[in-house]
Amino acid sequence: MAALGAVACGPKSPDFQSVLSTTSSAAATTAITTTGKPTPLSEYLESIGVNGEPVPPGDVPDLTVSIPTPPGWGPHGDPKAHPNAVMLAKGDNFPAALLVVFKLRGTFDPAEAIKHANADMPEGFHQLNASMAPFNGFPSSMVEGSYDARSGRMHSWNRIVLPTGSTNQRYMVQLTITSMAGEAVKQSDDIEAIIRGFVVAKK
Repeated sequence: MAALGAVACGPKSPDFQSVLSTTSSAAATTAITTTGKPTPLSEYLESIGVNGEPVPPGDVPDLTVSIPTPPGWGPHGDPKAHPNAVMLAKGDNFPAALLVVFKLRGTFDPAEAIKHANADMPEGFHQLNASMAPFNGFPSSMVEGSYDARSGRMHSWNRIVLPTGSTNQRYMVQLTITSMAGEAVKQSDDIEAIIRGFVVAKK
């Protein structure tokens, strides 16, 4: 499985298909790479035999997973290409929000796995804020910062949550919000509304 190059892990521009593969790999890797850096979350999960199946956020049977839609925002991208993701944008490109959920298969410790959530950052990533505090009681990791992309300097807010549903089924939830760095202050009210309204809770 691959990380968002984000989730799985760092705050790169949203790329749904690369978040987590739906097949496991026979080749196991260690939790720490040969360079001494933590293994990205997706690679870590794959290395211990955990794989995932994408689930539309509104169709998770034992969790409520949702984000609000600020005024002026709407569905973004081709729903046929990304049927299991919630993709919102204000305008044609940015700011944009991507919400994905994966149903995980395999045994793992969420508290240990979440330590790998921010291991894969874009080159030149400048961290502005980060937290490993639980989200609604679930293991979680948040990172916010800026980095250079083809579109210019980007500002990104990324949260990964590893919730366990009411049936003891485990999931990975990721919300990534991306804006042009020069527009971050102007768009901050909308972005904060999405962050404050982000819900991951047992039904």
